[in-house]
Amino acid sequence: MDSNEIIMASGNKGKIREAQEILKEYKIIPMKEIGIEIDVEEDQETFEGNAIKKSEIIAKELNGKTCLADDSGIEIEYLDGFPGVYTKRWHVGTDRERNLAIIEKLKNVPKEKRKIKFITAMAISDGNNTISSVEYIEGYVAEYVRGDNGFGFDEIFELENGKTLAELSEEEKNEISARRKALEGLKNKIKNIDNFM
Repeated sequence: MDSNEIIMASGNKGKIREAQEILKEYKIIPMKEIGIEIDVEEDQETFEGNAIKKSEIIAKELNGKTCLADDSGIEIEYLDGFPGVYTKRWHVGTDRERNLAIIEKLKNVPKEKRKIKFITAMAISDGNNTISSVEYIEGYVAEYVRGDNGFGFDEIFELENGKTLAELSEEEKNEISARRKALEGLKNKIKNIDNFM
């Protein structure tokens, strides 16, 4: 295996594209592309803990190949940080159904109490060494879904300028992307560690 190949523990095309754009000097290979499916239980108390656990377990399973993993989700201040690490699991259904359920939970709650944080943790491991990076963006839970340019929580994540993430252009979104910032943080840390990769 080429030493500058990174196996990415994701099948999400958007995430893979973003990783390829930022980690240009490495070849990002989605795990499924090499016929590997390893399901790691996300049972840690933080997004960073889950990302680290995934990257380390998969790197060891792949005999020390470098693995990039992430975990992300939202925390709503009014709901004491809910759903947090349970973001993907607390509601069965489509993204839209989950978003409508969140709006329902905040019915009649004034804007200043509708603060939401989107957190992304990225971790990269070769089975022995692991580095991680966590970034976030803040906004408010919108009162209704708006915008078509997004996925997940984008249509209910309202920024200070009044637009939801799903109402931004791809370029505007990239500028504030927590995942992009976390990947750039990883890239800087990789450069500063001797013999990592």
